[in-house]
Amino acid sequence: MMAQLQQGGPDEKEKTTALKDLLSRIDLDELMKKDEPPLEFPDTLEGFEYIFNEKGQLRHIKTGEPFVFNYREDLHRWNQKRYEALGEIITKYIYELLQNECHLKRVTLPVDAIETEPKSFIFMSEDALVNPDKLLVLIHGNGVVRAGQWARRLIINEDLDSGTQIPYIKRAIEEGYGVIVLNPNENYIEVEKTKAQIQLSSDISDEPAEKRERKDKIQKETKKRRDFYEKYRNPQKEKETMQIYIRDNGSPEEHAIYVWDHFISQSAAENVFFVAHSYGGLAFVELMIQREAEVKNRVTAVALTDSVHNVWHQEVGKTIREWMRENCCNWVSSSEPLDTSVESMLPDCPRVSAGTERHELTSWKSFPSVFKFFNEAVKAKNSMVKPTPTRRSNRIKYEEF
Repeated sequence: MMAQLQQGGPDEKEKTTALKDLLSRIDLDELMKKDEPPLEFPDTLEGFEYIFNEKGQLRHIKTGEPFVFNYREDLHRWNQKRYEALGEIITKYIYELLQNECHLKRVTLPVDAIETEPKSFIFMSEDALVNPDKLLVLIHGNGVVRAGQWARRLIINEDLDSGTQIPYIKRAIEEGYGVIVLNPNENYIEVEKTKAQIQLSSDISDEPAEKRERKDKIQKETKKRRDFYEKYRNPQKEKETMQIYIRDNGSPEEHAIYVWDHFISQSAAENVFFVAHSYGGLAFVELMIQREAEVKNRVTAVALTDSVHNVWHQEVGKTIREWMRENCCNWVSSSEPLDTSVESMLPDCPRVSAGTERHELTSWKSFPSVFKFFNEAVKAKNSMVKPTPTRRSNRIKYEEF
């Protein structure tokens, strides 16, 4: 084939050059692989031939085996896309559990959203705003997780108890709490770009005209070569999309403040409690910075699980740090037994072991200790004595720098 191309005219020589370039940059073994299957996947668990068993474990309907990531060997991208598609189905499945099993209602954000604008939502119990006693607020970390989840990996590879917030929700309801479940990663919707938008984004530039012309010429030549390569590699093109952010909820921090202003601060509960995992802890600390007086007045105790907040980077003031030392506890990943004190260089809240070295498991492993901490906080508030969240009698003391 190479010899035939070399005997042709200028166009054929250009193709020869392109093919040589291709062969020099791509492993020949890659060219021998079969074409990638279509990136089309089922839209139900049953379509994937998986189901959650009575223990909340994801299992194959026919074999009873756990989920297999490498469904097709040597096709990592396709396997990853399959995993993501399954993850989206599980997200919807968890939403259904929150509504049907936990009896939470779905509330649209912004509260005054018009029909045509992007929207988010949270979940709350029927008594969340009217319960006069206790309110529990749950905030997960960042990434692909959505309301009701701690970690997608745990849901798929372990079980629903360890990977979702459902045990917290059920325990809270049993103990008389109202519940609000935040959805801090639902910040935007994605829409496919039109050809005009794609062209516009490539045209917008502050570069000098001459430099832009050279770049355009290079891009056209690159595109021509790439189109020629695709005849041999046959990669699947993914659609170009753009993000339209949700008003007042465009980030986890914005979302936490919005839900505080429109729901939590309006609730009747005498005691408000937070459980915040990973980046959720950072979002809570940002909420404190923005609404310090309100949070101090309403929040009784905060359980952080491997929080990634940083009082220096977030420029947390002395009064907030003092309040956190008295009212917060951070269950961190550690090899130490559950609730054992863990030293920290940061002058904020006490850190204790979650009884696991796995970051994503800290919320589940600390589950019994968190509710014990909350119960002690209520008793301490009533008796004006602060709770001790650790096994050891000596709490960590920090000097003010």
